[in-house]
Amino acid sequence: MNAIVAEQKSPLQFFHDGRVQRKLVIFCFMILPMALLIVFTYVPFIKMIQFSFYDRTYLDSGKFVGLKNYLEVFTRSECFGSLAVSLYYMGGAVVQLGLALFFASLMVFKVKGAGVYKACMFFPYLICGIAVGFIFKFFYSRGYVLDTILMMFGMDLEDIPYWLQNQSINNISLVATSVWRYTGQNMVLFLGAMMSVDNDLYEAADLDGAGKWQKFRYIILPSIKTIIVLNLILSISGSLSAFEPPYVITNGTMGTGTYFVIMNRLAHENQKVGLACAMAIVLLAIIVLCTVAQKLFFKYVFTDGADDPEAAAEAKRQRKAAKAARKQKKEVAPV
Repeated sequence: MNAIVAEQKSPLQFFHDGRVQRKLVIFCFMILPMALLIVFTYVPFIKMIQFSFYDRTYLDSGKFVGLKNYLEVFTRSECFGSLAVSLYYMGGAVVQLGLALFFASLMVFKVKGAGVYKACMFFPYLICGIAVGFIFKFFYSRGYVLDTILMMFGMDLEDIPYWLQNQSINNISLVATSVWRYTGQNMVLFLGAMMSVDNDLYEAADLDGAGKWQKFRYIILPSIKTIIVLNLILSISGSLSAFEPPYVITNGTMGTGTYFVIMNRLAHENQKVGLACAMAIVLLAIIVLCTVAQKLFFKYVFTDGADDPEAAAEAKRQRKAAKAARKQKKEVAPV
């Protein structure tokens, strides 16, 4: 009985315990971010799922319609059919990643003025997306910047297409704005991954007489596969949710309405909140499926050689050769 009484602590002693204080500090630092996350993320998401089963507007509670909104998403041409426009942005994402990888590969080999070059390439990403939309809306306007440049090279204004009205090229023109804006961001990510590659591999490749293309193919590309997959996943997800260029430049008219633009129009202009919520849930499911498919594709189709014993042995041999070469240079260097 005395032992039990001795083990009991007063409230003041309890709060002076080091383990209790650590837990209290963790709890105090987490409570505000968790509250904000729950209030502004999880609760709205749950309400959006709930609204997707109702035919309602912002002002009335509407009536329960079950899966009718989801069926309308797949049967209404302007809803699910607008995903076809996202194919243009997916193609632009591939071009964007290719350009970013090319520019990053150039700068990793010590190009003069690389700092200024990187700043110029990254600057478009710092501009607000709405501002980018207004810039290119003026850039593509009839008789203005782009048309003036083409006329300087001898083209007649009558021969120049309407960049934003011709439905055969207007989506390509809008995709070009996204490529211009996000290439620099992807380039910086690629460059950071490339600069983390072990220098011993480059030195061993120099000893073997490898050129820049061989270094890129056999050293850089396998080493940055994770970043390539990450950028590809982000680019595909961004293509499915493209909003700012078509909304600001064309307002989704003339066949340029992406899934997000149509969803915004249904929710805010037509007051079909339930249908717009169903579209958001369907888009979330598509993005998740695309992300999983990409991960599985790169996991089982492409390998970086980490599990290949011969490739690992070759990499180890090259590192040893590079270290031996450096040691030999130090020994023969004049004092």
